[in-house]
Amino acid sequence: MLNLPSPAGGAGFLLSQNCIMKLGVFIERDGVLNRVKVERRHQVGPLTLDEFRINTQIAPLLQRLKQAGFLLIATTNQPGLARGYQSRSELDLMHRLLRKALPLDDVIVCPHDESDGCPCRKPRTGLLREGAFNWHLNLDRSFVISDKWQDAEAAHQAGCTSVMLDSPWLGTVHHDLVLPDLGAVIDKILQLQNVNGPVFV
Repeated sequence: MLNLPSPAGGAGFLLSQNCIMKLGVFIERDGVLNRVKVERRHQVGPLTLDEFRINTQIAPLLQRLKQAGFLLIATTNQPGLARGYQSRSELDLMHRLLRKALPLDDVIVCPHDESDGCPCRKPRTGLLREGAFNWHLNLDRSFVISDKWQDAEAAHQAGCTSVMLDSPWLGTVHHDLVLPDLGAVIDKILQLQNVNGPVFV
């Protein structure tokens, strides 16, 4: 391997012989990008537009990742779709507002219930692999941000680096890094990418 400057001027690109492979940051939606309620020690995500509260103050932090060349992809399990108590059209509107408020490139949803056994429901890796396929991402050099164990496990299985927010929902699965707030998470990702640098393969 040979370390060379990034052709795009940022840290988020990996070149192969025939195409540019980009680097991504996958971000759990509920609890990171939008606020959630906590009931009986569990996070409860919003089901309606009226309940949807975007963490708009984090936009400058995410913009730092964009400026470094990363693609930003929100991921979320939304079993209310399969269970019939959430509207797909309202969920789509929530995500349009999310992308308008925050510098996201994509929002990828698993609509299934636990009993469906689908490969996209976190902690399985389907959402990460879908994002990698759609956006030509190198998962081995990409990151996952979350406050939940399901995302840490999906990151571990997919080969991404998990940079987790300290929370009661981290569980006992493998975590690469646990940090106190999103600012520290962004700083660490940028630090790691500066160390690793763009690589030709």
